[in-house]
Amino acid sequence: RQRLGEELAVLQFTMNHWLKKVVGIIQMGGQLLIEAVGAEIDAILEPVLARAVIKRGRTALIIKIGGEEVDYDPKFQLFLQSKLPNPHYRPEIAAQCTIINFIVTPEGLEDQILARVVNVEQPELELQKQQLVRQQNDFKVTLSQLEDDLLSQLSTADPATILDNIPLIEGLEKTKATSNEIAIQVKQAQLTEKEINTSREIYRPVASEGSMLFFLIIQLCFIEHMYQYSLESFIGFLYKAIDRTPSNEDIELRTKDLISVIRMTVFRWVNRGLFESHKLIFCAMLTFKLFGLGKLAGEEFNASYFNFLLRAPIAIGVENPLADWLPQKCWGAVLKLCELEGFDNFGTNMEKDAPSRFKEWFNELTPESVKLPLDWKRLDGQFFQKLLVLRCLRPDRMCGALADWIRMSLPSGKEYMDCDGSSSFRQVLQNSFEDSTSTTPIFFILSPGADPVKEVEAMGKQLVGLKYGQNYWNVAMGQGQDVIAMAKLDIGHREGHWVMLQNIHLMPKWCVELEKKLDVFAVENS
Repeated sequence: RQRLGEELAVLQFTMNHWLKKVVGIIQMGGQLLIEAVGAEIDAILEPVLARAVIKRGRTALIIKIGGEEVDYDPKFQLFLQSKLPNPHYRPEIAAQCTIINFIVTPEGLEDQILARVVNVEQPELELQKQQLVRQQNDFKVTLSQLEDDLLSQLSTADPATILDNIPLIEGLEKTKATSNEIAIQVKQAQLTEKEINTSREIYRPVASEGSMLFFLIIQLCFIEHMYQYSLESFIGFLYKAIDRTPSNEDIELRTKDLISVIRMTVFRWVNRGLFESHKLIFCAMLTFKLFGLGKLAGEEFNASYFNFLLRAPIAIGVENPLADWLPQKCWGAVLKLCELEGFDNFGTNMEKDAPSRFKEWFNELTPESVKLPLDWKRLDGQFFQKLLVLRCLRPDRMCGALADWIRMSLPSGKEYMDCDGSSSFRQVLQNSFEDSTSTTPIFFILSPGADPVKEVEAMGKQLVGLKYGQNYWNVAMGQGQDVIAMAKLDIGHREGHWVMLQNIHLMPKWCVELEKKLDVFAVENS
């Protein structure tokens, strides 16, 4: 797109009359990009992919598309783009097309986010960087052209008169002079690039935070397939976070503020779309990630401790000396805990030194808030290690204990754990509306008895003077309502109205058509 600009035509298979547009571009010899290709490529494009071009006469080229013969311009170029993370296409596709993996990597995304952040914070610096990159590329192209010209002249020169070939000698001198000039400019550019990179690196922690957050949230789909997050949406919230960050002339403090606001903005956006049972998991994922990166104050990350917390191994086939009050499974876990550094004597203390005191602690309603017996009370100051004990003896209290640890360890941990907890539905709706765009619908997942319609209508009246039948349409989905819903969507699209579709779960197959319709609206940026 940067190279071709407006000359590049962009289509999707969901658009109306897309085939006619493809045929027109083929005839004109244009460049075409088809976006969001699914797992199967439309068979009607098979002749194009196979380059099944027929020659008619001396110069005319013909290709058959959809059973019709179409003039083919050899300048035509086709690019296909898929958003699928791991697409499996037929072997013929791999033979017919050049497949390039553009899936972003953590390091690549970090560089992208760094460029975006610097472009917002210090646009002149990023502009210099981009100009420098283009200049370096131009130098390489110029040198390559000079080499090609020189080789061409040498290959056509007569060996007997090569020393008297004045144009060749002048060409050599010109190539040498240009090469020396470029070498000097490259040296200066490298010095300038070093200075620019030093200035840009100040924002590297912000970019690193952004990259880490994106690769964290895309893992949520393993918990629930519904949790899908696009890079485009993520970048949008990144910019919103930058705008919301209070200004500060001290760049070091500014970067810290940016990290804090970006982390909370992205967390709140994702957290609002999670089922209640998954919110603690997401918060724990974020905290564990920061813990592993050494960004939590207090305790140091210990990989063996962390693996024990996740896996909770159990020793099998061992006698339980505390069987009168301690389950066999718990004792097996304690023996495995004793294999960790720092917990060597834990089993002995439980069995021989203070079994009654450990029994009292074991029987507490909230043992996570009660100190352990003997010297193990020190674990209150190293709460992550206390989680290991709870994992062995009272796994039923792990959720509460994990939440307490997050509140203590994560910067502003209480805000993350209680995110939107004290906010009313109206406040959450208002904030979600401010974060939304005209091309992204707001999707309500409701528990039985919940009804957001009144709140949505009240907010609409306050913001845009919402009135049913004029600038607002409410369709209860069911048999025969799909046509009405499509009509109201078209009206809303043209006039900028609000459209609410209720009970959409009753028509899952129609949702595919709805998605296509919304894709068309998004392409038109409306």
